[in-house]
Amino acid sequence: MALDIQQREREGVTILDLKGRVTVGPEATALREKVAALKDAGTPKTVLNLQQVDYIDSTGLGALVIVATTMRKNGGNVKLLNLNRRNIELLVMTKLATVFEIFNDEQDAVNSYYPDRKIKTFDILNFVQQMKKEE
Repeated sequence: MALDIQQREREGVTILDLKGRVTVGPEATALREKVAALKDAGTPKTVLNLQQVDYIDSTGLGALVIVATTMRKNGGNVKLLNLNRRNIELLVMTKLATVFEIFNDEQDAVNSYYPDRKIKTFDILNFVQQMKKEE
C-alpha cells in the first residue's frame, strides 16, 4: 500500500497527514523526500499526523529518525501526532519515544512550537505503566 501524504498548514506549522504504512521501499523514501522538500523550502516546523498509519517497520523508524535529524540540523523540528497503540509501543521498545515529542492533540502539537503557549505532551511513563498492568 502506497503512503499517501497530504500537506496542510496551521498557524505557521506544516502538518503532514500520512495514510498507509511507513515501510521499506517507496513509502519511506516518499516521507524522506517530502520532508527534505519542506526543509529546502524553509519550512522548519513540521508535525507528522500518524493517525491513519497502521504499520511502521524498522526502515520506517529509520526514516522518522532521518527526517527529524534533517530538520533539527536546519533549525527545525518534527513532532509526532496521533500514534496508534502499536506504533507507540514500537517507539517505547526502541527507546525512540525519548527522541520525539509525541502528542495526542493537534493543537498541542502546534502550540509546542510556541514557547509561550501551554501544551500537554503524551505521557510515556503513564502509557508504559498501563501496558504493564495489562500483561
